[in-house]
Amino acid sequence: MVGDARDLSFLKDDSIDLIITHPPYMNIIRYSDGKIPADISNISSLPKFCDEIEKVAKELFRVLKQDKYCAILIGDTRKGRHFVPLAFNVMQRFLTVGFVLKEDIIKVQHNCTTTGRWRTKALQEKFYLIMHEHLFVFRKPKEGEDLSRVKFSLMRPMNPETPQ
Repeated sequence: MVGDARDLSFLKDDSIDLIITHPPYMNIIRYSDGKIPADISNISSLPKFCDEIEKVAKELFRVLKQDKYCAILIGDTRKGRHFVPLAFNVMQRFLTVGFVLKEDIIKVQHNCTTTGRWRTKALQEKFYLIMHEHLFVFRKPKEGEDLSRVKFSLMRPMNPETPQ
């Protein structure tokens, strides 16, 4: 299936049992080489990329059945020789739309083909190579579920009048 995860209107609400996705890491690899304007792999701005990922998260939340799981594999990047926590920004957007974080599984990357190319540059420019990705496993809560036992795995407050 080819499509845009920001618009899953062809799927019914609460119709999917499991979602596994591996979105682009901003514009690190441009999948359409700029030929598809709406391709989120063309976005170099972190805030703009995250705004588009939040649209994806909303659609995934809508189509996922209650008490089922959505897994997203995403890594981080660098800009100006500094670490950009892309994964955590994406995680926050998934939490914002209502998902609960079940797990953060760290996938260590061994024998990366680009490692040799970057090793010298990392030594010269004084930065560490990013050698991991995050596999975030989110759960869609049941309607009316008491989330107080998982309140630290949520983004939004359970009750605006209750201090966290």
